[in-house]
Amino acid sequence: MDDPAARASIRGRKLPDAARFLRTWAERPLQIGAIQPSGPALARAMASYVDPSASGPVIEIGPGTGPVTAALLRRGVPAERLVLLEFGAEFCALLRRRHPAARVIEGDAYGIAKTLAPLRLAPAAAVVSSLPLLTRPVLARLDLLRQCFDLMAQGAPFVQFTYATTAPIPRSGQDYTATPSRRIWLNVPPARVWVYRRFVK
Repeated sequence: MDDPAARASIRGRKLPDAARFLRTWAERPLQIGAIQPSGPALARAMASYVDPSASGPVIEIGPGTGPVTAALLRRGVPAERLVLLEFGAEFCALLRRRHPAARVIEGDAYGIAKTLAPLRLAPAAAVVSSLPLLTRPVLARLDLLRQCFDLMAQGAPFVQFTYATTAPIPRSGQDYTATPSRRIWLNVPPARVWVYRRFVK
């Protein structure tokens, strides 16, 4: 059903999110890395790599205003299983209002092992990242990936998007695979999703 009031409500929600995101980017461009939230097509693509039936929490890092969070919920991941790790206090407050059943943690994703240690989480079903990894040195990116692998169940995916034409984390890892999606042209700017999995020992 075509509901003008519903459309107006959606537009009203998107505009503040876009404005909030742009303002935060202007204040901390290296931490945000984009001038607007992920679009619906990209968010759906990222969520599609998460198996809602897999046991354990689903960790999202750098959720921002929550477009990928919403896609994960639509995918069938219960809010109670979501652990949202966000550096920005304003984004954390927004996420807590929108997703009160999820666990929202304000902290540093690049030190994720230490940041999440107090939660004593079960092995995670997935880590979904919207961090601007290419603003960090390669060694820092590799360290983040290995920390996330240690938090996840064997074979679980680390899901990361990038606007770049190259992999956000080098493909030549000795103990993991890296698989790209097709280019997502409906996102602005176009993006690609990369999925990393540690070899099962």
